[in-house]
Amino acid sequence: MKKILFATAFASLLIFSNCGPSRKVERIDPNTATDLSGRWNDTDAKLVAEEMIQDVLNRPWRANFETKNGRKPVVIIGQVRNKTTEHIDAGFFIKSMEKTFINSGTVSVVQSGEERNEIRDERNDQQTFASDATRKRWREEKGADFMLNGIILSVVDQYKKQKTIKYQVNLELTDLETNEKVWIGEKEIKKFIKN
Repeated sequence: MKKILFATAFASLLIFSNCGPSRKVERIDPNTATDLSGRWNDTDAKLVAEEMIQDVLNRPWRANFETKNGRKPVVIIGQVRNKTTEHIDAGFFIKSMEKTFINSGTVSVVQSGEERNEIRDERNDQQTFASDATRKRWREEKGADFMLNGIILSVVDQYKKQKTIKYQVNLELTDLETNEKVWIGEKEIKKFIKN
């Protein structure tokens, strides 16, 4: 009797497990704008990064620096702090900014944070383990002339099943020697969500 009950229960489990909703996954073009939840997403990060970097590259600070120093400026990307109530991966945003800066060919970008420490650890290992011909020397790093940092803010307004979210990204470029702000940029994105 126990075997019959167990077999019946097992068969029922198999039947009902196949009755649930099925999931379908398909590959789409990574450049396709998708907005499933209404929250900050990869499209927002890319749009903001590209627009703000294009703005910063076309302002007078860069030409002024090149005229005075005879070379293109070196920028380090500092923190972009998330002050929203959402989890926003600032790393994705920062990498988009670095890519646009570098690909412009008009600004050099140096490593910051953990990546810089990893490079220094490797250089330190080379002092012991690499040949004299390939060992990289200490004190040859390129120093940054400017630091770019900023903040991501949001304002949410909700009533019943409708909601708006306004994101505001503020970035500042600061001369590291004089502490002078040479550029301030702002980009806003507003979303309307109806459930």
